[in-house]
Amino acid sequence: MNKNNLGLLDIARKQIKNACEKLNSDSMVYEVLSTPNRVLEVSFLAKMDDGSLKRFTGYRSQHNDLCGPYKGGLRFHPAVCMDEVKALSTWMTFKCGVVGLPYGGSKGGITLDPRDYSKGELERISRAYAKAISPIVGEDLDIPAPDVNTNGEIMVWMLDEHTKVTGKFAPGTYTGKPVEFYGSLARTEATGYGVSSMAIAAAKKMNIDLNSARIGIQGFGNVGSFTAKYMVEKGSKIVAVQDHTGCIYNENGLDIDELTEYNKVNRCIKGFPNSTPVDESIITMDVDILFPCALEKQITKDNAAYVKAKIVCEGANGPTTPEADEILYKNGIVVIPDILANSGGVTVSYFEWVQNLQRVTWSFEEVQSKQSKVMNDAFEEIWNIMNEYTVDMRTATYMKSIKRISQVLELRGI
Repeated sequence: MNKNNLGLLDIARKQIKNACEKLNSDSMVYEVLSTPNRVLEVSFLAKMDDGSLKRFTGYRSQHNDLCGPYKGGLRFHPAVCMDEVKALSTWMTFKCGVVGLPYGGSKGGITLDPRDYSKGELERISRAYAKAISPIVGEDLDIPAPDVNTNGEIMVWMLDEHTKVTGKFAPGTYTGKPVEFYGSLARTEATGYGVSSMAIAAAKKMNIDLNSARIGIQGFGNVGSFTAKYMVEKGSKIVAVQDHTGCIYNENGLDIDELTEYNKVNRCIKGFPNSTPVDESIITMDVDILFPCALEKQITKDNAAYVKAKIVCEGANGPTTPEADEILYKNGIVVIPDILANSGGVTVSYFEWVQNLQRVTWSFEEVQSKQSKVMNDAFEEIWNIMNEYTVDMRTATYMKSIKRISQVLELRGI
C-alpha cells in the first residue's frame, strides 16, 4: 500500500511501532498489539416497514483483553468495514490504557446509513445485530457503547435483546444508556467535556489566553457541540463550525446555545442566523485551537502545512494521518491525540459500568470530578513523557499506554 494512502489499520500499526521503538520495547510487545485477538462478522435479516426482509452486515472487533474486558463503541455508518473496526478497536486499547481503565479495546458497527430507515426499522436492525453478537459480549466479556449515529435508546434496545437471548439481566453489558435506565449522569457530556478539558490544559502549558482564544470546530454532533459549550464557558469564542452541509463563520463568536437548538431542529448548521457561510475548510482557517470532531483522515499531508491553529485537539478518532502529524510537529503545532482527547467517553462509560455492577448512582458533579482527575493526571504524565523523550504528544501518549500494557504482559507471564 502507498505510504501516502495508508488505511486506518496501517495508521494504527505505524503509531504503535513508532512508540515501541522510542521505548526500545521487546519486539513481542508490537506483535501482541498489532493485530486484534478476534473479529466477528455477522450477516443478519431485519424486517422493513413494508414487510420485506433485508440483509445487513455487522462487525465486532476485539483487540486485546490483557488489562480487562473489551470495551468500545458501536457505529451505524455506510463506511463501516472490517479494516475500520480493527483499527478503531486497536485505538480503544490504547485509549483505555492512557487513562488507566481496566479494559482492552473493541469496536463494532453495522454498514448502513441510518437516515435511510424509520425508527421502527432501526430498532429491528439493532435488535437483530445484538442477538447476532450476543455470544461474545457481556459485563465481563465485552461492553459496547454508543458511537457514530448511535445513542442511548439504541443501547437499551440492544441490552433488552441481549437479556432475551441470554435470560440474564446484566445492565453493565451496554453503557451509554439513558440516565432513566441504568445510565450515568454526565455521560452525554463526557466526551466533549474531556476534549475541552484537554485543550484547556494544553492552552495553560502554552500560555494561550482562553478569554481571547478563537476556536474552530469540525463536526457539531454530541462531541463538537459539548466541546463548544465548555470552551465558551471558559471565555473562548467559537468563530467557525463545519458539518456535512458546510462551514459557518462569525468573527464575534457564534451563539452556541442557539446553534445547538438550531442543529437539533434542522439536523444541520447550514442557514444558521447571524453567521456567514464560507467556502474555506475549517482545517486551514485562522484559529488558535482547532477541534476536528467529525470523521477520520481530515488533516492530511495535503493540508497540514496550511493549518494555522496552535493546538489541534482531536475529538474524532483518527482525524490526522501520520504524514500530517510529522508536518504539524515540525511547524510547532501541538496535537492532542484522539486516544487522550476523546477518552472522556470511555472513562465515564467505565464509571457507568461500575455503578451498574454495584447498583449505585453517583451525582453529576461526582462523575465530572472523577473524570477531570483521571484525564488531567494522564495529561500531566504524557506532557512529561513528551518533554523527556522529545517526541510529539501522540507518540508520548502511545508510550504511556504501551508502558502499562508491557508491565501487564510481564506480570501475567505472557
